[in-house]
Amino acid sequence: MLSVTSKLVALMILVIARYYGAEANWWYLGLEPGIAGTDGVPGGPDGGPKIGAGVIGPASAERNCKSSHLTVKQQGICSRSPSILQAISAGARLAIEECQHQFRSARWNCSISPENPENIFGGVMLVNSREAAFVYAISAAGVAYSVTRACSRGELTDCSCDNRVRTRHPNNWQWGGCSEDIHFGEKLSREWSDSAEEPMKDGVVQGPKALAGQLMRKHDSEAGRRAVRSRMQRVCKCHGMSGSCSVRVCWRKLPLFRMAGTALAALHEGAAMVRVAQKGGRRQPRLRPARADLKRPNKTDLVYLEDSPDYCERNLTLGIPGTRGRICNRTSMGLDGCRLLCCGRGYQTRVRDVTEKCKCRFVWCCRVQCELCRHTREEHVCN
Repeated sequence: MLSVTSKLVALMILVIARYYGAEANWWYLGLEPGIAGTDGVPGGPDGGPKIGAGVIGPASAERNCKSSHLTVKQQGICSRSPSILQAISAGARLAIEECQHQFRSARWNCSISPENPENIFGGVMLVNSREAAFVYAISAAGVAYSVTRACSRGELTDCSCDNRVRTRHPNNWQWGGCSEDIHFGEKLSREWSDSAEEPMKDGVVQGPKALAGQLMRKHDSEAGRRAVRSRMQRVCKCHGMSGSCSVRVCWRKLPLFRMAGTALAALHEGAAMVRVAQKGGRRQPRLRPARADLKRPNKTDLVYLEDSPDYCERNLTLGIPGTRGRICNRTSMGLDGCRLLCCGRGYQTRVRDVTEKCKCRFVWCCRVQCELCRHTREEHVCN
């Protein structure tokens, strides 16, 4: 039986398996590995995942719904709409890539363990830390984002454009076009996450399976979805004679996913430590600040229950690789600087011979021709 954490990010296991070459699971996703936009953001040029790449057939999609990596409730969601699985898996991959981008210079760099099917993030997710909070948030955001994008592109049969915005009557412009339905994406993301939860054991008050862990996951997942919804953009196009813009038609579209990832990374830094306040009577248990002098978190904040483990040294139990051997920036005072990244152990400097393409030029027609240039590069490696 997979852990609660693994069930919550069950598709990530299969995403990683395909993305890093485990051929047995390539059929599952229907996604081409290494797809990236011109701006370096996974997906298309607008930062959205290319959900339509490598589309799987209905029969294959329906068979994939019976995967043992999914809970019974998740299999039910998938069976209702087998094509939804492709959008969810694209969102999971989008979340992993964004996590690794945001934490590429930190002591915890969102490292993954493709060889560990029980939990690709290792034992780090068994600690209700601020890093776990970020993973829950970015995972929920990724699913909501990719499902919303799939709806607007007509890749899902049970949703399309958001027509609710057209009931509003703004001045000087009118609604038109295809507004992306973030409300459907949020609803599906929430349903998928909630379906991953296993029944809580009686008397369990600590750990990922406890009441506190469930409340934390729900709060952080919702914060992740809000990070996308609050950054929805209004795009307008003018119509009229000779560019007069007598009629301005507007619609809502998703932001770059990088914007939501950057916002959640900032919330990770200011996450609030909480505890469960469970009083008698009919009042539902809630998360409250761990200390009286701390601000009560709102619905957009990330929350955590336990201090982060030590990411400086290797920890086989938690699957933490440590920072030994990481390349650092000698001149930086930030997280990527040798002083912080190497945890005070110092660093070594090495010089490498590097061969790279250079002096590239366009040759008519139609190719780019480059030369190979050799030069030395100085690297600083943590002890």
